[in-house]
Amino acid sequence: MRPEHLIIAPIVIPIVAAALLLFFDDKERLLKATVSIVSAIALFAVSVMLVRIADGIGPQDGRVAVYLLGNWPPPFAINLVLDRLSAMMLLLTSALAIPALIFSLGRWQKAGPHFHTLFLLLLMGMNGAFLTGDLFNLFVFFEVMLAASYGLVLHGSGPVRVRAGMHYIAINLIASLLFLIGVALIYGVTGTLNMADLAVRIPQVPDESRMMLEAGAAVLGVAFLVKAGMWPLSFWLPTTYAAAAAPVAAIFAILSKVGVYVILRLTLMFFGGETGASAGFGAQILFYGGIATMIFGALGVLASQALGRLAGYSVLVSSGTLLASIGIEQQGVTAGALLYLASSTLTIGAFFLLIELIERGQNPAANVLAVTMEAYGEGEEDEEEEKVEGVAIPGTLAILGVSFAACGILLAGLPPLSGFIAKFAILTAMLNPDGFGQGGDIPSASWWLVALLILSGLSALIAMTRAGIRSFWAPVDEAVPRVLLTEILPIGALLFLTVAITVQAGPLMRYMQDTAAGLHAPQPYIDGVLGAERATRPEDGEQP
Repeated sequence: MRPEHLIIAPIVIPIVAAALLLFFDDKERLLKATVSIVSAIALFAVSVMLVRIADGIGPQDGRVAVYLLGNWPPPFAINLVLDRLSAMMLLLTSALAIPALIFSLGRWQKAGPHFHTLFLLLLMGMNGAFLTGDLFNLFVFFEVMLAASYGLVLHGSGPVRVRAGMHYIAINLIASLLFLIGVALIYGVTGTLNMADLAVRIPQVPDESRMMLEAGAAVLGVAFLVKAGMWPLSFWLPTTYAAAAAPVAAIFAILSKVGVYVILRLTLMFFGGETGASAGFGAQILFYGGIATMIFGALGVLASQALGRLAGYSVLVSSGTLLASIGIEQQGVTAGALLYLASSTLTIGAFFLLIELIERGQNPAANVLAVTMEAYGEGEEDEEEEKVEGVAIPGTLAILGVSFAACGILLAGLPPLSGFIAKFAILTAMLNPDGFGQGGDIPSASWWLVALLILSGLSALIAMTRAGIRSFWAPVDEAVPRVLLTEILPIGALLFLTVAITVQAGPLMRYMQDTAAGLHAPQPYIDGVLGAERATRPEDGEQP
């Protein structure tokens, strides 16, 4: 089998597994859990192979791996495109999905119907969004992803979860409508939705049609920014993520990165340095929007009394950092931001899982002043809806405490873990725009991001220290939470991955730098897609 055929596997594996689960009754939980976890492991194995394939088709030889669904020639074909960025996002998704699914074995898979089916459909939608090479199928995969996420955010029921879920559904339906309007405007001007073909045609758009094109791109951008959580479009995110079940919130840590991924790819491909009159379109909005999101997220982190909301605002800090880094449009900053994306996603995923276990052994109302809870509307989140299960593991508090400290270090960006390395890579690139040790003029905007990176890390450190003292050092009503090994091990696995990023920071940064080079010089991507050859029938005796 040719390696290109593996490209479709991240879509086929979860949708086949999800369809298979529909034949079984929800009471057969062990069977359903086995199928979904095995599928997630298979996705991880395929993703590792795709990363190796993508890393071998660098921008220097001008190729990407393209899979033509239906075997129609580009740009008419529905195509899947594999490059370093899409391969990295596939690997990150599967690496987060396996611990989340294992964690759900403890209690959450029993809290409602079709949990595993919805989870697999969510993976299918995200994987398709990372791989697709045209805007229409991006819309299709977005809708599959969102439809599955609607069911997952409501999983477990309860008034708080239902209320937050209804807000989430309403906001995302509006975003989907904007997505469709933006795609229609762009198609009306250019006559194509293939991303590579659009990159060729956008510089050729006549001046009288350029305003319509940019209006379409702006409307499309708003739809993605809602998903990425840019301020002021992010008011729904902390409440929704805090209300979601722990494994759902953990996988949602990468759901917000789908919006960041699309903005990163399309902004540099459509409005990069060689796109004529529209070059740089939207870059300032991304930068200042990212800065505002970082400020809003950091203030939210400091103000949060509940751990769930603290994690939700940490998602905003992460998204703001990435959006501001994209807006700077420097290749070195993009490379550092990609490493930060991987580190922050794994950290926040682990933190959401950890919060469930910490709060299981607490009486939250005793930890927070009643006046403060009322002021921030957090009292409603403290409802105990599910029966506490699990066994007491020796040293549970010590394990949870060490895990909490690791999450705090990663979120604050303190050495020696990957959060520090990623922020250091971003800062180094901003302060050395012409290369390390080469100096160069530092744009004034870069100093804003430097200051906010440090201040957002400081706010995370203060908030996590305060929450740690309240949870582990001076609890009013001390109780050892009863947890399962299947709940502790996934958190350890995610934190281990952040340690692995730290240890392998050199090779990973080389990969991120090659990825950033391909994004800032997309001509190899464009040539690879438009020059993709159709499959031919093998001659007799020839190996297919």
